[in-house]
Amino acid sequence: AQAFAQSAFDDPGSRSGSSKGGDLKTVEAKIDAGAVTLGAASQVVVLLRNDGTKPITSGAISLYPSSNVSASIGENECIKTPLPSGAVCAIAISVKGLQPGKFRVEMLMRHDGRTKLITSTVSGIVERSGDSSADIISDLDTIPSDLDFGTLNDSRPLTRSVIMRNVTSKPITVEAMKINSNDQAGYSLESECAKLLSGEACIATITWAPQQRGPATGVMVVKHDGPTGVVSIVLDGEYNPSAAKEVGIFPEAVPGKGLLTASQTEVDFGKGIESTSSITVSLVNVGDEALEVKGISLSNKDNGITIENKGCRKGLILNPVEACPLTLTWEPVREGAILDDIQIRHDGARGILVIPVRGQADKVVNKDNKSVVLDVGDLELLSSIPAISASEVMGAPASTSSLPSSTKEVASSNATGSLDGFKVTSLAKNRAIISGPGGSRVVFHSQETVIGGVLWRIAVRPNAVEFVGSRQRVLLLFDHSLTFTGSDNSSSSDSSSSSSSSDSGN
Repeated sequence: AQAFAQSAFDDPGSRSGSSKGGDLKTVEAKIDAGAVTLGAASQVVVLLRNDGTKPITSGAISLYPSSNVSASIGENECIKTPLPSGAVCAIAISVKGLQPGKFRVEMLMRHDGRTKLITSTVSGIVERSGDSSADIISDLDTIPSDLDFGTLNDSRPLTRSVIMRNVTSKPITVEAMKINSNDQAGYSLESECAKLLSGEACIATITWAPQQRGPATGVMVVKHDGPTGVVSIVLDGEYNPSAAKEVGIFPEAVPGKGLLTASQTEVDFGKGIESTSSITVSLVNVGDEALEVKGISLSNKDNGITIENKGCRKGLILNPVEACPLTLTWEPVREGAILDDIQIRHDGARGILVIPVRGQADKVVNKDNKSVVLDVGDLELLSSIPAISASEVMGAPASTSSLPSSTKEVASSNATGSLDGFKVTSLAKNRAIISGPGGSRVVFHSQETVIGGVLWRIAVRPNAVEFVGSRQRVLLLFDHSLTFTGSDNSSSSDSSSSSSSSDSGN
């Protein structure tokens, strides 16, 4: 009773626990932010105090800046927990200067107190700084403000990006974008920037592919419907290509491509070649993707070099780290050196692999003395071999009986190779002389003989000697050049005799 008597002249509502006289208020209704640097951002703190008797919960905050600044909430401590009676909380507002002059930012916040709404005013001035008095701060903030590509030494285009952000409080529509530069500068632009809401950003991509040595300058111009209406970005770069270097036989690896390499950088048959020679090279895919061999060919087809159709061939697909054998056989057709190249086309990096082919021949290989394989197959195929007719044989008729059973017991996996080095040096009606590594020997028609560890049946033909094995049939051709001299002499003698007889008759 005494306490009430002492405050009898006070406001009765101030003594009631359910009083509605208190509420959320600003510690300072109008805040002077001072000077804000043009293009920079400053933080302004607004303090709020609960003058009521109950905790107050803060709600949404709206900011209304003037046109020469942009404002956003940096941090809001008032919304974290209900503000107790008599407590103070802080709200940080970020203000960025866009145009010089005075500015004003109105803050409006909702709460569950009696008034339900509270306002605060932040004011100040946007000033220029240093030497930027001639600068224009656009409504679109660009990052970077100037685009420098630096120095380009390789003949590959460079791509950079420019970010444009709407730093105003109103939407901005990008109306047009272009690059003003010389055609030789090589600048091109791609962008999908359209309408940007407050705080939104977009990206423009610029590709530089210079066409001429030296500096390349340009300006990227963006037109929009904001207050300034335009923004520009300076483009700069210098093209200084390095001198071209000699290309190696193997290209560098390219991601997503196969890479064909060889076990040798050159196919060299060596010097002093007098017979058939063969060299095998491994082709390896060392890339990270499969590649297909599109074709294999020689630059010169008249050197006597042939490419085996086994192993590496057209249409072969090599997976990564896979290899195939490429076999080259050289039968010199003339004496002297060869300068040739083998070309391997594929769908990997560079698309073609060229390997030099070199060699020195001292003697021409006579292909007339080479063995010719007629048939290669199973024993059943031998029944289809026709009998030798009497007109084909200069002597006794050939036997039409089947092969002796002993021939079936002879291993002939390498039967053709057993006749390598043999040639027919003399040929008669039913016999011939063959010379080989072991010397000379006479063979007869329909005779069975062992040569090179293989049992053969002999058939003497008009221009060759045929060797029939258990799985192969091979011809050794007779070189008639050995008889040209005798034939010419005989013809000359006959001509002389005829001439003499004619003269005598006269």
